[in-house]
Amino acid sequence: MATSFIRTPRQYEQDCHILHSYFSGNLGAISNKEVVRIFVNRDSNALKLVCQTYSHWYGQDLLQFVSNVQRNNSFARIAYLRMVEPYERDAQLLRHSLFGGSLNLNTLIEVACTRPSSELLQIKHCYQTQYKSDLEKDLTMKISGGFKEILVTVLRSCRNYSSKVDMSLAMCDAKTLYEALESGKSIDQRTIISVLSRRNNGQVRAIISSYKQLYGHELSKSVKRSKCGQFGKELQVVIRCIQHPEKFFAKQLRMKNADGREILIRTVVTRSRIDIKGINKAFATKTGSSLENLVVREFGSSKNKNNDIVVGILVGLIKGG
Repeated sequence: MATSFIRTPRQYEQDCHILHSYFSGNLGAISNKEVVRIFVNRDSNALKLVCQTYSHWYGQDLLQFVSNVQRNNSFARIAYLRMVEPYERDAQLLRHSLFGGSLNLNTLIEVACTRPSSELLQIKHCYQTQYKSDLEKDLTMKISGGFKEILVTVLRSCRNYSSKVDMSLAMCDAKTLYEALESGKSIDQRTIISVLSRRNNGQVRAIISSYKQLYGHELSKSVKRSKCGQFGKELQVVIRCIQHPEKFFAKQLRMKNADGREILIRTVVTRSRIDIKGINKAFATKTGSSLENLVVREFGSSKNKNNDIVVGILVGLIKGG
């Protein structure tokens, strides 16, 4: 076992030395840029190797250490979100949203509707393993109203994961949804749920595109009308999130929430190398300012060295895309 760690690339051993100096309080031995570089430049596989190497050299579980102090430490929160396995991270986010105090619907929608169906399947398995509980059953128990049925439908749809999108099927489903929405005085809610439950998120995006192509307007506008009631309003939120995740995240970042810093950190870290540039563009379109400026406003006013590192990492992840 030890022999495998001797073969660890020297750069990871150097990363461990930097992090150990930082967490030991020996700040004079390192620079902010060295710490920032680790969490901006290393991908998840590299950071996993860093954690393994750290444990070998210093006899301490680095991931567990930052997990223990992340609640009131923005840098530790970033470090944890960057180092933990993505499926495990998302399972934890879902669990906390359901059982962490007050119900957090926005985070539930975020994970369920912005992750590819292939990832959702892994997240559900991870949730089952970590908490010995079924995610769909927990969600059904904790949520009421239309969101309960809609989000459970999204979670179930990931079972139908396929890397290919069937545009012919999408056209048929778009016509079915149109009939469900337009043919009667009230909408056919059961048919809508049935269609969505059988199509993964990628296929749903194709249905949304086909709907506009066939009928000249967005599906989200059709479900907004008064005849659709509260169910329509809640379905619209989910449809828009699946269709334009970057706009969903940008809206969350514009809202004045008590957990605004957590949302900012989580969005930048979890969407880096995915669609953070699109989120930045959507945010700038609505606010006239960038995510980099938002980061500086939130964390850059303090002389705290920890905050300087936080700003460096977040801005680096945004610029890196």
